[in-house]
Amino acid sequence: MKHLIFVLKPISRLLLLDVLRHPDTRPIMIWGVLWILFGTVLFHWLEGWNWIDSLYFTIISLTTVGYGDFTPTTPLTKLIASFFILNGVAILLGLLDQIRKVRSENLMARVERAQKSEA
Repeated sequence: MKHLIFVLKPISRLLLLDVLRHPDTRPIMIWGVLWILFGTVLFHWLEGWNWIDSLYFTIISLTTVGYGDFTPTTPLTKLIASFFILNGVAILLGLLDQIRKVRSENLMARVERAQKSEA
């Protein structure tokens, strides 16, 4: 059983389950997921891309990687994409900041527990 916990704890951290359980983080995490879903639907509808390509474009754009293999084709879509990306980057930065806060709190709590157990 101890080995199972040893394996599952890093997986839950990788999947951000510790962050999702934190009450302060849930709203921004839900907002980020909804923003990605909104972008996927938006670009599927505006550009006629399939769902995978629309999701791919949304994630690549919001993470500011921007490979350039998919680009908006009309002036209206370019304007909408600019607004969408600026807001999405701000949302993802807020999410990353919350992840940092939660992980820092968890680390400090582990350090304090370790110090108390040594004393």
